[in-house]
Order: sequence, then structure tokens, then C-alpha cells
Amino acid sequence: MAHTRSILRPIAFLQRDARHFQILFLGTFLLYGLLALHWDAEWQRYALILVTCFAVQALFIQWKGLAWNSMKSAAITALGLCLLLKAGSVWTLALGASVAIASKFLIRWKGKHIFNPGNLGIAAAVLLTGDAWVSPGQWGSGATLVFLVGAAGLMVVLRVGRIDTSLVFLGTFAAFDYVRTVLYLGWGSDVWMHKLTNGSLLLFTFFMITDPMTTPKAPKARLFWSAGIAVLAFVLSWKFWINATPIWALLIFCAFNPILDHLIHGEPFHWARPGNRISSNLIPIQHQDHA
Repeated sequence: MAHTRSILRPIAFLQRDARHFQILFLGTFLLYGLLALHWDAEWQRYALILVTCFAVQALFIQWKGLAWNSMKSAAITALGLCLLLKAGSVWTLALGASVAIASKFLIRWKGKHIFNPGNLGIAAAVLLTGDAWVSPGQWGSGATLVFLVGAAGLMVVLRVGRIDTSLVFLGTFAAFDYVRTVLYLGWGSDVWMHKLTNGSLLLFTFFMITDPMTTPKAPKARLFWSAGIAVLAFVLSWKFWINATPIWALLIFCAFNPILDHLIHGEPFHWARPGNRISSNLIPIQHQDHA
């Protein structure tokens, strides 16, 4: 019995807070990149992003008197930036990380931050410096990567209740791209599948677009929202040949979140659910939206 409890204890810890799953899986993907894809030459870049995110988060925690548990959110943002953001200068990386964390506290509407932190950090680094980019090619594509990202992402979105967002976005984007790639251009379905199994797209689908703090509150609103992001991302890539189009589509649609929440009412999300006796004692409900 004692042995069984010792095995279940780590599982119980992960279930207390959906952020635990996100940190675990994003950290696993970073290790996968370092060990299997040989990103080891960029460890200093990752260290800078992590330190910057934690430092800025700590400053706002002290300033606003928040719970230190919100450092989990900084870890998720930092890991997401490590996996997606590339830059030629360390100052560009520091800028992106700083904007990402600061935006949660400075750009808010009715107690909720509007923009996805990692998404805004990447956009700011690209637009303000011209020295940053998202590199889809660093992940390659393959069955192993699809399985890892898909399985891990599915577990996370089920935990946070955003599986609808992932499926609608990916399904809509895949359908439009199939019409263009296979039916219109006449290319093989293997080309279409190669594009959909890109690591950056899968990470965006399961970990960025599903951030429960920056998606519309109501399920119905999330369906229109995620489908709209997919359509805009497709149009930007086809008509304007813009790189990393889901990043820009999400940035634009996040700006409409306050309007959607006003028109279509839904329940606010809390990382530590009130019904969870253990986790509700860890993070005061009034502080969770800052995380």
C-alpha cells in the first residue's frame, strides 16, 4: 500500500494544476531538441530566456503582492519562447521575454490579460528589431515528433478544457490547406501531411492557442475564434507568403477577446479549480488570473 501511494504521489502532484503538465511536456520537448536534434550549441540562449522571464515575473510579483505560485506561468512562457523564438542577438531574446511577461500585468481587461504572453513576446521581438524569427525547420517532421507533441498536447488540453480549440483550429487549417495543396495545386497528399506534422505548428496547436487565460471564456465563442485564426493563418500564408502565420493570426484575434467575452458570456478559468481541495489551498483564487 505504501509503495502504491509513493507511485501515485507524483501523479497527484501533476493533477493539482494543469501548469504542471505544461511545464513537464514543454521541458521534455526542449530536452528532445537538445539531445536528439542537437540544439546544444544554443543552451546560452535558453538560459537567458529563462532567467529574464523569471526575473520580470518576480518583479511584478513583488510589486503587486501576488502569490509566488505564478512563477509556474513564467516557466511555461519561457519554455515556449525557447522552443519557438530565434534571434541573432541576446538583447532581442531578452526583449521578447520581457514583453511576454510584462504584458500579462500591463495589458489587461477586467482582471484578465488579453494577449497570449509567448505569442506577443515573439511578435514584439520580430516587429521591433527585425532580428528575430520563428524557425519551423528546426523541428523537422516525423512520426515520433507527431506522437510526442500530439499525445502530450492532448493530455494538456483535456486537463484545461480546451480540446475544442485545438481540434477546430487544426481541422480547419488542414481542410483549407488540403484544398489548396492537393485539389488546387495537384500535389500529393504526402506534401500536405508533411506540412501538418511540422513541430512548430503542433506546438502552437496544443500549447499556445489553448492557453486558457487568453482564449474566449464561452465554448461557442472559442469555436468561432479558433476557426477564424485558422482561416486567417491560411490566407496569410497563401496570399502573402508570411512566415509563421498562426503566430500573427493569434495576435490579431486575441485583440478581440474582450469583445467576444462581452457578447458571449462564459465561466472564467482558474488554474487551481475551486473544487480541488488541495490546489485551492495553494493559490488564492483572486491571484490566479495574474499567472
